[in-house]
Amino acid sequence: GRACLSHTEPRARDGRSGEEEEEEEEEGCYQLYPGHIPTSPLQKALLAAGSAFMALYDPYRHDMVAVLGETTGCLALPNLRDKMKHHPEGYRILQERPRIRLSTLDMAKLRGLPDGSLGREYIRFLEDNKVSPDTRMPPKFVDDEELAYVIQRYREVHDLMHTLLGMPTTILGEVVVKWFEAVQTGLPMCVLGAAFGPIHLSARNLQLLATELAPWAIRSGRNASCILNVYYEQRWEQSVASLREEIGIFPPP
Repeated sequence: GRACLSHTEPRARDGRSGEEEEEEEEEGCYQLYPGHIPTSPLQKALLAAGSAFMALYDPYRHDMVAVLGETTGCLALPNLRDKMKHHPEGYRILQERPRIRLSTLDMAKLRGLPDGSLGREYIRFLEDNKVSPDTRMPPKFVDDEELAYVIQRYREVHDLMHTLLGMPTTILGEVVVKWFEAVQTGLPMCVLGAAFGPIHLSARNLQLLATELAPWAIRSGRNASCILNVYYEQRWEQSVASLREEIGIFPPP
């Protein structure tokens, strides 16, 4: 369960001493990508338990939600990666590794797009909810460099899911998006959020979730193609309605 690379892989780029490198070689474990923290199965289990408790206690602890996703996604992430590899657009995303960050977005251009376009509505979502794509944490505990990108990509398109589903960043909106993502991705983090997130809702919102929003999100999740197989950066000018229809997301109730 430890992250291992061939001894022929070039290293020694971070100024560590030869003794430290020899110790790492004996363990066979070291960083697979910047920020990577190799962990054993026991360490992952402890991190998963602690982060799950904190994430359920406070759904806005995005750092704990991130740790939970990384330490419990050992089955779902390879499945998502394989779906991307077997789809032309998804495969290109894996090869080119695009990032959605303020440094890669032309905010002025996106603001100038017509109302109803993906780019304009995405910027409207960010501004109305006072959120930024730069708040998405980089992966740390995924012991595979390619899978680390897959979960990074999932995090960075999360706000686009809010945009396509028409959901705000309230607890109700987050729970609805989690229902959709749980069906789409199979990530245990999403399943837990969908199942236990409603405990924070008022009786009125709980009824709305149970009777309208959750059934719609589940149907859309089942009907939609893989959300990671869309090169959103090349779809900014496409209308939200057109992209929903292409992906298979039913119009919001």
